[in-house]
Amino acid sequence: MPTDRRNDWMLKIFAWLMVAHWMEHVVQAYQVWGLGYERHHAGGLLGQVFPWLMHSEWLHFGYAVLTFAGLVLLYRAFTGTALAWWKAALVIQAWHLMEHTLLFVQAQGGFTLFGAQEPTSVLQVFFPRIELHLFYNSVVTVPIVIAMVLRWKSTVPQQGLATQ
Repeated sequence: MPTDRRNDWMLKIFAWLMVAHWMEHVVQAYQVWGLGYERHHAGGLLGQVFPWLMHSEWLHFGYAVLTFAGLVLLYRAFTGTALAWWKAALVIQAWHLMEHTLLFVQAQGGFTLFGAQEPTSVLQVFFPRIELHLFYNSVVTVPIVIAMVLRWKSTVPQQGLATQ
């Protein structure tokens, strides 16, 4: 399979995973704000089926690593303005990964920081976790989608007006 077709499929799979993950956070926020769920029980769609999974730092850390790795591995598929958007997503995800690493280390080490009762990230000191992660996933997913649309538009043959 040629590299471009392989990149296209990998990008489509990556985009699908990113948007699906982002939608999980949208559903979770709706469960809290729209349906009145207690925050501990708002787990998105997957959390309704696998509630234990949503409370696992392994899942969240693993997904943050997967997202960062995908952004790095697919980096060369972009040029120009699309690359600028991809880089923005990469920088934001690097911070997001650092935050998840901090949460993961606390959960695995059995300690907390900042005087919190549960593992807490830096910005979680100031913002509730559900809202913070909806924000993080939005500001990573949006530039990814923009980069992919720009890349897709640049690969579609342009039809010029015929001059007579």
